Amino acid sequence: MKIQDLREQESFRCTYMRGGTSKAVFFKKSDLPTDEKLRDEIIMAVFGTDVRQIDGLGGADITTSKVAIIGPPTRPDADVDYNFGQVQMGQHKIVWTSNCGNISSAVAPFAIDEGMVKNITEPITEVRIHNTNTQKVLISRVHVKDGRMQYCGDFHLDGVPGTASKIELDYKLTYGATTGKLLPTGNVVDELDVPDFGKIQVSLVDIANPVCFITAESVGLRGDESKPELAALKDKLELMERIRAQAAVKMGYVDRAEDALEKATTRPMLSIVSPARDYADYASGKPILAKDLDFLARVLWNQEPVDTYTGTGTICTCVAARIEGTLVNQVCGPEPEKTGLVRFGHGRGINSVAVTVSRDADGGFVVDKAVFNRTARRILDGIVYVKKEVINAAMGEE
Repeated sequence: MKIQDLREQESFRCTYMRGGTSKAVFFKKSDLPTDEKLRDEIIMAVFGTDVRQIDGLGGADITTSKVAIIGPPTRPDADVDYNFGQVQMGQHKIVWTSNCGNISSAVAPFAIDEGMVKNITEPITEVRIHNTNTQKVLISRVHVKDGRMQYCGDFHLDGVPGTASKIELDYKLTYGATTGKLLPTGNVVDELDVPDFGKIQVSLVDIANPVCFITAESVGLRGDESKPELAALKDKLELMERIRAQAAVKMGYVDRAEDALEKATTRPMLSIVSPARDYADYASGKPILAKDLDFLARVLWNQEPVDTYTGTGTICTCVAARIEGTLVNQVCGPEPEKTGLVRFGHGRGINSVAVTVSRDADGGFVVDKAVFNRTARRILDGIVYVKKEVINAAMGEE
């Protein structure tokens, strides 16, 4: 940890990066304290501890209140370790139990530029990333020139202005990320009994991150609602959190549904799926046509609707679409069977993943391929300052 004395504050080196449709503050592990309690207090101070994060770098939105810590690999089949944290706005808490697919796309670029990847090849470098949250390895393929990440390119990602260099992320090795099984209960459809609502069918799938899938129809939604529309439906959000809490029990994250909000804040996330239909990007008005989609999906992460769609949720959703009998498979059109490419519409556009799922000798499902494309950009390198009183309090000093 390198700390520079500046009156009443201490300094830490960091990088601000966009990964996919999210942003995060990136730290090298060596630039933070090894004591996890002190580390967390410093990170929360960096972001700002009130709900607006007005005194820090956080953007007062779940897609910008993210942290990534990158260090040397702790397993022989990886190039780097990557620890992801969701910094809770106004809650004085960081959730370290899940990965973020969007931020994952910025890990290889950061690690390459920091000289942390030994084997650099041009024009494509493959980086094996050990996500310490899930203990899984994901594979990133990025464009490199003269030993540096190439950020500029012609690939457009819905939800991000302009174009950039395409980054491929392969998540085929991340099945059973938190439960040890692709289908945690062994079923393609389960039935939950939700208090003050009744029985509802769900599909529980665990790859990249665990997701509980429900149909829009089952909770009285159309399926093409935008983030602002969903955010205004407080009764629906409360119902969906109760469904998610029951799913957390079913998947073994908590013993009691009432503990899910505190002890399983992001596991599982909840996705609402429905058949494809025409709608428009709520921010730009751009038409999104059913003929270009296999189905629609909206996701809740950290109890909030997401503007676009989570990266790990995208992987899980598209894999679920190829598992015969799941609710996602039931609303999905026939094209993925022919092309291997699953496409769904979210609030700002279309996400797609190249997915291949096969059967093993016992009749179970095996993910042979799960590749999706993102972009990333290094926005800022610098020094962030934290009040010494925060550090002293965390260390138990006056």
